[in-house]
Amino acid sequence: MSFRVEPGQMFGFVGPNGAGKTTTMRIVMGVLAPDAGEVRWNGEQLHTRMRARFGYMPEERGLYPKMRVKPQLSYLAALHGVDDPDAAADRWIDRLGLTERAGDRVEELSLGNQQRVQLAAALVHEPELLVLDEPFSGLDPVGVDVLSGVLLDYARTGVPVVFSSHQLELVERLCEAVAIIKDGRLVASGTVEELRGPGQKVVKEVIERPTLTDLFREAVK
Repeated sequence: MSFRVEPGQMFGFVGPNGAGKTTTMRIVMGVLAPDAGEVRWNGEQLHTRMRARFGYMPEERGLYPKMRVKPQLSYLAALHGVDDPDAAADRWIDRLGLTERAGDRVEELSLGNQQRVQLAAALVHEPELLVLDEPFSGLDPVGVDVLSGVLLDYARTGVPVVFSSHQLELVERLCEAVAIIKDGRLVASGTVEELRGPGQKVVKEVIERPTLTDLFREAVK
């Protein structure tokens, strides 16, 4: 599997359960080591100091449940060496609509608000790359709109945003480019416009059909 993400690009990473999306993201972030191959950032092979400048939102949320929202975000910002951790925490609390919940423990929040806090944790140090594993899972339409707006605004600053999702309509609406994988192999990669263009019938079905399970049964044989 090989693909490239450009600066400022919203990049969708899609495929059925077990395709390898989470494994790939964990390799990018250094959580897992690849059996072969390498991940490069600006032409250089990734190392720990580079990854410290990335923002990661795992599918299995990694917040401290008994910590309150603002102290937790301030703590994470301080770990990343942010000059004013409290100001950084306040900025993302406000941007993600969490002001009234800033003093609450994470475990007291709804799942949707926990999701917002998790995204704030990925953004609090102003990362140079965002890697998000199913960031829209379980969100109501308002939450989806809030997170979508935040991610689009952040990508416009020139930061690549890579996210996986089973919600293909979201991927099509938000992303400039997509990688589609099945059984750990790349099925297709490119801009949405390219993949839906003439001569790309199989990939067009992949993007447009309602469920990934049905679509991969027919598109990948």
